[in-house]
Amino acid sequence: MTADWTDWTLDRTHRSSSGEVRWAALGAPDRPPVVLLHGTPFSSYVWRSVARALADRHRVFVWDMPGYGASEKHPGQDVSLAAQARVFTELLDHWGLAGGERAPSVVAHDFGGCVALRAHLLHGAHYRRLALVDPVALAPWGSPTYRLLGEHAEVFERLPPGLHRALVREYVASASGPGLHPAVLDRLVEPWCDGEGQAALYRQMAQNDQRFTDEIQGRYGELDLPVLVCWGAADSWIPPERGRELAALIPGARLRLFEGAGHLVQEDAPAELTAALLGFLGE
Repeated sequence: MTADWTDWTLDRTHRSSSGEVRWAALGAPDRPPVVLLHGTPFSSYVWRSVARALADRHRVFVWDMPGYGASEKHPGQDVSLAAQARVFTELLDHWGLAGGERAPSVVAHDFGGCVALRAHLLHGAHYRRLALVDPVALAPWGSPTYRLLGEHAEVFERLPPGLHRALVREYVASASGPGLHPAVLDRLVEPWCDGEGQAALYRQMAQNDQRFTDEIQGRYGELDLPVLVCWGAADSWIPPERGRELAALIPGARLRLFEGAGHLVQEDAPAELTAALLGFLGE
């Protein structure tokens, strides 16, 4: 059977403080809840394989952050890491996962890691377990390309469509160690390549700032829950040394490296990552 790389739809909506959010839930409602957070410049699509596998044992919630994927994008939108953490806290309440018996486990990739950490440390969001996958958590962060684009967003917003598409394609491709399937790369690039998407991409790059991790980095020692830190050993965006440093700052945290995988571990080593997450979530 040929894989259908386009078969990923978020069929529900929530009106958040930063615009309409598209989301979906997989798995039986009575199973332990797990929420998956994507990073940038991605969407929940990168979690499709892992989410479907986890749904055999869990109720899995996936969502596109405001300004990303199928969720709302508009001029003047607040898509900063601070805003995303507020929206995530709102969503947990909307899903009935704000605490107590229904507190979820959380799996967060890239800047989704900062979002999850801010929601927990600054907004009181409760989790049973937290898995951080190549997270944005320690300063300095952001690849040289990401910083360049963010510092000159007003210039890159005016790139002709063909040049913009080529730039985004090369940038997204560099997130993988062994290389992305062409159809997957197309799916990851496409949301950023119409007029709305091009503006949205540079808007979020301009708004994301190291101060959003600076505000919480000194508090990682306060984390009092099981934490698993996962990292692609061939991550060229955030080196695996940051994973070792982060795990050392969090009491009891464990580090798992995935050989050959780049920043997009979900695409580069989906079976290995899923197995690690199933083991961690099932403990």
